[in-house]
Amino acid sequence: MKSKVFNCLLLCLLATCTLAQSPSQTGVLVGGVVISKNSNTPLSGCTLYLGNGQRTASTKTEGEFRFVDIPNGTYDLHVTHPDFKAYKQTVKVQGQPIQLRIELMTRDENLDEVLVKEKQGELSFTRMRGVESMGIYEGKKTEVILPEKLTANLATNNARQVFARVAGLNIWENDGAGLQLSIGGRGLDPNRTSNFNVRQNGYDISADALGYPESYYTPPIEAVGKIQIVRGAASLQYGTQFGGLLNFVMKKPVQDRKLELTVRQTGGSFGFYNGFVSASGTVGKVSYYSFAQYKRGDGWRPNSGFNNLNLFADVDYKISENTTIGIDVTHMDYLAQQPGGLSDAMFRQDPRQSNRERNWFEVDWNMMALHFDHKFNAFNEFNLRVFGLAAHRYSLGFRPNRVATVDDNSERDLIKGEFTNWGAEARYLKRYFVGPAQSVLLIGARYYSGYNHSMQGLGSTGKGADFTFVEPDRFITYDYSFPNKNVSLFLENIFYLNDKLSLTPGLRYEYIHTTANGYYGSISRDLAGNIITIQRTDESRTNGRQFLLGGLGVSYKPVPYVDVYANASQNYRSITFSDMRIANPSQVIDPNMKDEKGHSVDVGIRSHQTQFLNFDLSAFYLNYNNRIGEVQFYDESNRVMRKRGNIGQAVIMGVESYVEGDVLHYFLPQKPELSGVLFTNLALIQSEYRNSEMVGVAGKQVEFVPKVNLKSGLRIGYRSLKASLQYTHLSDQFTEATNAVDGGVAGVVGVIPAYTIMDASASYDFKRFRLEGSVNNLANTMYFTRRATGYPGPGILPSDGRGYYLTLQVKL
Repeated sequence: MKSKVFNCLLLCLLATCTLAQSPSQTGVLVGGVVISKNSNTPLSGCTLYLGNGQRTASTKTEGEFRFVDIPNGTYDLHVTHPDFKAYKQTVKVQGQPIQLRIELMTRDENLDEVLVKEKQGELSFTRMRGVESMGIYEGKKTEVILPEKLTANLATNNARQVFARVAGLNIWENDGAGLQLSIGGRGLDPNRTSNFNVRQNGYDISADALGYPESYYTPPIEAVGKIQIVRGAASLQYGTQFGGLLNFVMKKPVQDRKLELTVRQTGGSFGFYNGFVSASGTVGKVSYYSFAQYKRGDGWRPNSGFNNLNLFADVDYKISENTTIGIDVTHMDYLAQQPGGLSDAMFRQDPRQSNRERNWFEVDWNMMALHFDHKFNAFNEFNLRVFGLAAHRYSLGFRPNRVATVDDNSERDLIKGEFTNWGAEARYLKRYFVGPAQSVLLIGARYYSGYNHSMQGLGSTGKGADFTFVEPDRFITYDYSFPNKNVSLFLENIFYLNDKLSLTPGLRYEYIHTTANGYYGSISRDLAGNIITIQRTDESRTNGRQFLLGGLGVSYKPVPYVDVYANASQNYRSITFSDMRIANPSQVIDPNMKDEKGHSVDVGIRSHQTQFLNFDLSAFYLNYNNRIGEVQFYDESNRVMRKRGNIGQAVIMGVESYVEGDVLHYFLPQKPELSGVLFTNLALIQSEYRNSEMVGVAGKQVEFVPKVNLKSGLRIGYRSLKASLQYTHLSDQFTEATNAVDGGVAGVVGVIPAYTIMDASASYDFKRFRLEGSVNNLANTMYFTRRATGYPGPGILPSDGRGYYLTLQVKL
């Protein structure tokens, strides 16, 4: 199987290289120069797209560019540069060479000029081009969030506000500081965004991309330039998962200054403080962007204080006009007290209560990535990323199944996870011609190696954050190492059949080898709490598999500003380390658990490169075989237990719609100083377990699927003043496969009731200063989005009530 795939990839590469030797000579030359309007100097490093991204070129030191062999016709020419505003021009090719002089305006111009000359800058949401950043996205459902265009609470990483424009996302909100991001969608478990391939600047940031794909680190949104999301069809380029890709692209270094400083200071309710400082610039061939962030707070509930430190540096060296090498370094650590979960009765009595003061959680995350980018010419590009992670997460606390139980000050449960992994991913992008039409080929390879160590046992009887085991030789009841290897090859190709229609087939080959070595056990006690027996069972499990995934995307642009798209892709999710073995007194693991397989389909129509209107109306279908989940049952002692295993076949389908437009600009074009951006995001979803061998599951709704998911908002702007109001509503959703409604004494299963939230924010710019203010949960709604089965629960985790925040920014 493996050799066949390699031979197939080699034949495809040789064929495309052969075709590329003789492009059509029937077209003409389109060339010119790009300069800075402010300084009248040539600009290098600009990227130009001709014909909706089908052809690209870049400028050299002299600012010159050229497109060759362009057939007669009318084309849109787009020009982008990290430090200059986007430029668009229509070019008519009529058999004669064309020379253009393009002037770009810097991003630092007065707001009045932005309003008049580049109104599309008011929109905070867009989509990825067909070919962008060494990736192929033609025919895929993509979304791009631009944080700098949002009027939202960025200091707290408020995911409800940041991701409001992404249709159908289900967000867990039990962390008021934004330390962890937990988003899902289309029935996927939101827990630490484990069903997305989460990346920063194109490399993995989760604990283990295959065996433990949970992300304990979330980049500060204040430092993020854009957030890229590619739905299920991303499985062909970015791993096999059902959710797709979530990539945080950090802000780029400033090119025209040696040093630019940005200082942000935020204070808010519940003792919240956030200090953020960034430095950016370019000195000769070296450019850099770095930041430091310190965040602390007392939390909305008692026993929920935290301290967080985040450091980042990106340093790039420009070897030549076409070659760049760089390094990213990230450090994040935080210590958070966990107030524990609540039962349904406790939540109804007082959502802010806490009966746990000895529960703690600590994370230390260290990442490094080397990136090498080379453009052979406008038609051939290469990219290599080598990345590594050294991290740990420790959880400590008193966590009985009955969450109302008063802490007896006995030994606490301590779990330690150590993660060490590294990987390399290489991509080669080639543009070539088949007759007069250009095509784009992407070939990539990935190697990933991880070694993770997990231990569980008795911790101290104290109240502090003491993450040391008590008598580890006796009382460690779970000790496993999880080495794993992964090799992937992927290939996608855009075939532009004409200026309106394209096909994008793709393949991905995966080899996965996971291992679990260690032991598990239990400690039995009498009614007085004395130890009766300690049992241990050694275990060694190995699982190696290889498979091939396929997909196809279609894009049809009947008019310049409309894109009709469709895609179908196979998906796959391997069982994780916690699926293989876990120590939880109320949970049973099915030893015969299998990997999850299925496919996803998207069909939609969306706007394409419009000036003041964005829309995306789509339908999706997700078939999820061997879905892993939990069901509630009673054991022989009539105790309520949860069994984790393959539930069965889940089918999830629905419609997702998004519309964003600058309404005031449309109705009052004569008043450019005014802006009024209105957006509505609605997802209507149906779900069902079609088949299941578990009793009481077939015909039930799939967990984590609200039937109605609505987010809407309005942002009003007058010159330098902006204000926004956001509305969020989600209907009821279940948390396990039998659709249990009441969580009982544990609160870990049951319904999550419908909730409605409103948020308000405002900002004002004055020269180098910016003042921001926000009110989260304006109506002070008492609600929750999560029932935790373990840490930071177990039980219901209430979301924060109303909070006020104020930010002062200075840019030097």
